[in-house]
Parts: sequence; C-alpha cells; structure tokens
Amino acid sequence: MKIRALIIDDEPLARQRVRLLLTGESDFEIIGECDDGVDAVAQITATKPDLLFLDVQMPEMDGFEVLRSLPDGLIPVVIFTTAFDEHALRAFDAHALDYLLKPFKPERFKQALQRARELIANEQAGVTARRLLDLLGERPVPQLSRLAIKTPGKVIFVSVDDIDAIEAAGKYAVVHVGKENHVLRETITALEANLPPERFLRISRSVIVNIARVQELQPMFKGENVIVLKNGKHYPTTRPLRELQQKLEFR
Repeated sequence: MKIRALIIDDEPLARQRVRLLLTGESDFEIIGECDDGVDAVAQITATKPDLLFLDVQMPEMDGFEVLRSLPDGLIPVVIFTTAFDEHALRAFDAHALDYLLKPFKPERFKQALQRARELIANEQAGVTARRLLDLLGERPVPQLSRLAIKTPGKVIFVSVDDIDAIEAAGKYAVVHVGKENHVLRETITALEANLPPERFLRISRSVIVNIARVQELQPMFKGENVIVLKNGKHYPTTRPLRELQQKLEFR
C-alpha cells in the first residue's frame, strides 16, 4: 500500500523540491498540491492523506491555522517544512514532531521519510496527532529572530532587532531596515504572530513598530496620536496615548 502524500506550500519551487526528492520513493504517492491554507483544508478533508508536507509560513492562513481547522480524526502524520531558524524550532523538538529546515538536503529528507514510514506502519498517526494538538493548544508559535527576505538570486536574512517598522501592502509586508525596504510575501497579521510581542507593537491595522526604535509620542487632534521613530519616520495611530505610553514603558 502506498503512502498518500499531500504537499502544502505557497512557493512553487518548494513544492517542486519535495516532488523531486520523492522521485524514486516507490512507496509514496503524491495525491495533490496546495498553495494556500484554505485549499489545503478542503483537500485534506476530501482526500484524507496519510502524510502532509506542510509549510508553516504561508500568507492568509499559515500551517498552524490549517491544522487547527481540521477535526481531530483527520490530522495525518505531518512533516513541517519551514524557514524558521534552529532556535525557533525548539517547540517542534519538544513535541517530537518532524520538520525540514529550508533549504533541506536529500539526506535529511530521507530521514524524515523513514520516520513517516515507521509511524504510519505502526499506526501511530494518532500519537503524532495528539502531539500536534498539544503543540497547538500551547500556541507555541515560534518567534522569529530573523526574517528570510527573498530577492532575485539570493535570500537575505534580516535580524528582527534591525527592523524599524513593518507596513502592510495587501498580501505583502514592507520591512523597513535603516535606509532599505524589503518586500516580504507575508501578511502583516501572520508576521505579527511570529514576532516577539515584547519587542514589537502593532499601532494600527497597517503598521508594526519596533519598540526600541520609538523616540517619542505626539498627541494630535480628534483622538489621533503620532509615533515618531529614531530615524524620523512618523506613523499615525488611534490607540490612546496612555495605553501607548504604558506599553512602551513596560515592554
């Protein structure tokens, strides 16, 4: 009996990488691919795969939200594929869940496949499902220490400490770092969930600021205030002045 696998990743090259590495693995069958979380939930429900290759970071609906949307009995064995750094992956290790750190190597990929084989052969999908539910119940969304910014021909890693502010741009986010602006294929809401909350503050629907970069608060008219960063950038906010002051003082 073949192991029926579903590949879920918003990046075409990442899906292609999994497909290529599965070539020659005669006991695996790819039954579908999804490039977003909503389609993933629908396909998992309809096809009931044995195994998921699940990207953690996807716009709109990330990998954790996909799993939260599934009934307990429909959660298969999961191999997470992620660009999180090794520090952020401790939550997965703590729950004995398998993951592939992008860009993953063939040897590591084969190790993950063998572990999936053993779990499925021993009918231990329920065990991994319980571990997943524990992980989700604790909501241990790994906090980013760096952002992976994809540019033509390379990937730039930006420390979150160097970020001044992040602005929403539809389904994308613009990350301001000094004089440079980087476009990240991630919604500002999904990004906010993975940033250290003690170091970043969302001041409006479209702006997150690095608390360490805030220079001053300026009260304006009609309940509006302005946050001024050390680089001179001004961002309006409707959050009350006292609330902002407390959050900036005690974080």
